[in-house]
Amino acid sequence: MKAELEDLISTLREELTQYGELLALLEQQQDLIVSRSAEGLLENLGAINAQVPVVAAARQHRDQLRKDLAAAMGQATTLSFQHLCKLVPQEYQPLLGALIEEINDLLLRSQQRLRQNHLLLSRSLDLMQQMISSLFPSSGGQTYNQMGAVKSAALPQSSLCEMIV
Repeated sequence: MKAELEDLISTLREELTQYGELLALLEQQQDLIVSRSAEGLLENLGAINAQVPVVAAARQHRDQLRKDLAAAMGQATTLSFQHLCKLVPQEYQPLLGALIEEINDLLLRSQQRLRQNHLLLSRSLDLMQQMISSLFPSSGGQTYNQMGAVKSAALPQSSLCEMIV
């Protein structure tokens, strides 16, 4: 049982590291959105897309080790993490509790940053749409496609800066 418990602790630390890296990327993304760095944002999105499966793999590995520890303790593999932590030796409980609390905190902060970034990007897109509409007013109203999204109007073929003849 001790080996399974040590493996679980190691995996929790790795999961914590991966969530920390994801949060750092999301914070960087917010800075890039605010500074309007399109190229940097594209690179950042690639890094985030690469980090998400790493976080998911760490979470799956942790869940497998939780099941292994529960089985080694003679418990059901469906036992929740909270109940499992109460069954491990007393000297491990504070460490497990702290790791779980920190992971949950990073997860919540990552979700919050993701929502903030989404809102910033949505507002930027709305402002751009308003600017395009004011520069190139269309005669028709907004229409929606089959998925319920606003259909983008085609831009006129004339350039913004035309010579006066």
